[in-house]
Amino acid sequence: MLASAMIAAVAGVTSAASADCPRKDALGTARVLTVDPKAFPRVGTKSFPQTLPLADHEVVLTFDDGPHPPTTAKVLAALAQECVRATFFLIGQSAAEHPDMVKRIAREGHTIGHHSWSHPLMSKIGFEQARDNIDRGIAADEMALNGASTSTPSTPFFRFPYFESTPATLDLLQSRGIAVFGADLWASDWEEMTPEQQLKLVTERLNAAGKGIILFHDPKARTAAMMPAFLRHLRENGYRIVHIVPPGHAQRNADAGR
Repeated sequence: MLASAMIAAVAGVTSAASADCPRKDALGTARVLTVDPKAFPRVGTKSFPQTLPLADHEVVLTFDDGPHPPTTAKVLAALAQECVRATFFLIGQSAAEHPDMVKRIAREGHTIGHHSWSHPLMSKIGFEQARDNIDRGIAADEMALNGASTSTPSTPFFRFPYFESTPATLDLLQSRGIAVFGADLWASDWEEMTPEQQLKLVTERLNAAGKGIILFHDPKARTAAMMPAFLRHLRENGYRIVHIVPPGHAQRNADAGR
């Protein structure tokens, strides 16, 4: 990337307000990073050559496939306990079923991204069907969050189900100014394991990588169960949380949930 593009993309970086956190020993959110889709149309080294400009020991927490109230609520509680903000990529069908949970995610200061309507394998369906599933998911998320059904997202962040995109769908989202998120590492929480096994797996991967965008799934009970211990690991090992937001929208999700 050209240096000028990098500078423009990170110009919106601000420090998180630690004064907002009642626990002085909490992990907290170290900084807010404004991600401009024009400069970062596709990020995450598991899928793309580029990722976000993170320093060593900086991590971005992301959660897919919610909202699922029983487990999403536990994840939110763990994040709140440590004053941490994350990004939730929502399934439109679930958002339509649980609008109060969508509003709660936003009200607690997290960023809401999009993850399709029904989580199809988009590389195996036609372009028109894939586009419709993307648009329907965004519209459902927006209805739950803002009370308006629109395929123009208030937060232009999208993650493909299974990370399975096509050149046509990638071009579609880029033409609409929507950033596509992959991940730099993940917890493999779709596999059967105990919370303790998951904690060991993801901390080993993070310690090896040193930084990055991390993928979790908030509907997974094992993820909800291990999240307090994972956040404690971050705090005790000098990791710093970076909260991502789109240009000019740092407070939009929070305001919408009030």
